[in-house]
Amino acid sequence: MKDFHSVIQLETPRLILRQWKDADFQEFYALNSDIDVMRYFPCVLTRHESDLLASKFQNIISTTGWGFWAVELKENHQFIGFVGLQSQPTQFDFSPCVEIGWRLAKQYWHQGYATEAAQICLQFAFEQLALKDVVSFTTKLNIPSQKVMQRLNMQLISEFNHPRLEATHSLACHVLYRITQRTYCQTVNTTK
Repeated sequence: MKDFHSVIQLETPRLILRQWKDADFQEFYALNSDIDVMRYFPCVLTRHESDLLASKFQNIISTTGWGFWAVELKENHQFIGFVGLQSQPTQFDFSPCVEIGWRLAKQYWHQGYATEAAQICLQFAFEQLALKDVVSFTTKLNIPSQKVMQRLNMQLISEFNHPRLEATHSLACHVLYRITQRTYCQTVNTTK
């Protein structure tokens, strides 16, 4: 897997995926403390937890050039959340792997932003990082996120219990989706 000497920025027709700025942290906390946004997570985040997470994402991008990018609207540079790629070297039975993930403020849901940003991330994953596959996972209850995975042409592979949650927790049962480079290339070629 390739690391880049500079920070990668990606663009779509409506979005910029970029390195995190200190100014993003307050808005990131607002979405991480929103019970609707965090419905499929064990709890909302405190300001400290949210800032630590944003700093972690920022540091990973500084080191590798890519990661969970901050996403802003091109039209007004409004921060709306994050979308991107993250290496998962050891945490899961299916590790090592690279996951694709997203979290957007709820006023930006149902407008195609997560799918649009994730598509450019997959392009980067397969064309620049030359990955063989990319995975995504969420709690089985999170149907909206699974619909994004399906729109990305990812296939349901299996179910598993998240290792950080008790087996009896209502969110423990997760679904694992995957897209291979071959499937991605076939998808791109049929949509051209």
